[in-house]
Amino acid sequence: QVQMVESGGGLVQAGESLRLSCTVSGLSLDVYPMAWFRQAPGVRREAVSCISWNGATAYYPDSVKGRFTISRDVAKNTLYLQMNSLKPEDTAMYYCAARLTRYCSSFDFDWNYWGQGTQVTVSA
Repeated sequence: QVQMVESGGGLVQAGESLRLSCTVSGLSLDVYPMAWFRQAPGVRREAVSCISWNGATAYYPDSVKGRFTISRDVAKNTLYLQMNSLKPEDTAMYYCAARLTRYCSSFDFDWNYWGQGTQVTVSA
């Protein structure tokens, strides 16, 4: 049984940083790609980063490129998202996701497992 638990969200001011964690059980991070998505109220869930199954490649949309960094610790089976220079428009529920293929996808319906989410709120 796959379980994914996010943590690290909170309330910060614009310009500050947060690091999200996603602890995974039942699935190895060095076999499948992993991703972070976010969803604000009334908005479709969007991908904010993906790391390839071998950890060699990371993908980011323009909205977070240069500010967010995805990483993983295979020994701890934990996925991270370092978020710097946060903006009010980054406010959302953040989810980690796992996909049972070798490739990243920006579409939420392509992902097989999800955590329960952690709230990030950025004040102006």
